[in-house]
Amino acid sequence: MITGITGVLEARGADWVQVQVGGAVSLRVSCPSSTARDLGEVGQRVRLHTRLYARDDEMVLYGFSSADSLGLFQMLNGVSGIGPRMSLSLLSSLEPRELADAIAAGDVDALSRVPGVGKRSAGRLVLELRGKLPAMGAGRDGGAVPAGDDPDAVEALTALGYGGPEARRMVAALSDVAGLPLEERVRRALQGSAGA
Repeated sequence: MITGITGVLEARGADWVQVQVGGAVSLRVSCPSSTARDLGEVGQRVRLHTRLYARDDEMVLYGFSSADSLGLFQMLNGVSGIGPRMSLSLLSSLEPRELADAIAAGDVDALSRVPGVGKRSAGRLVLELRGKLPAMGAGRDGGAVPAGDDPDAVEALTALGYGGPEARRMVAALSDVAGLPLEERVRRALQGSAGA
């Protein structure tokens, strides 16, 4: 799994950047338009938090300026029927705070105005994420940060075979785990699940 890259920004588009890493390899990274716009000048050294998605016919690396933005992307992507492209479209079309407010308010119309998101997908977003995003704060890049979200633990649980929503529920049920190593947080989430 590629969880982050550091390198020199070579080029950018509306929803992608190209970063040269190690002086020999250039990676094209899909990202929200705000990340592509605000990342820095071409020629500058940049850091992106990433998630790699592989399908039968392609591999796509998605990048974000903060771990918090990546966590929000993964929460969106964990909703049934919402893939990484639709999650990226949501984060490119709406500011994270607007997105969280629309979901919390059940505003299916606002969500369905995003390119590629129909009424049915917007309804699923509201159904599966309402109540999980109300306590949002500003991240380092101005993006929304799910309160108590632990994307590393969620990712570890999904790697163990748990579904995205189930893994998030397991992590959300944890308490007094701040500062504990990832392995311990995952162990406690698994113990809590077994005891439930």
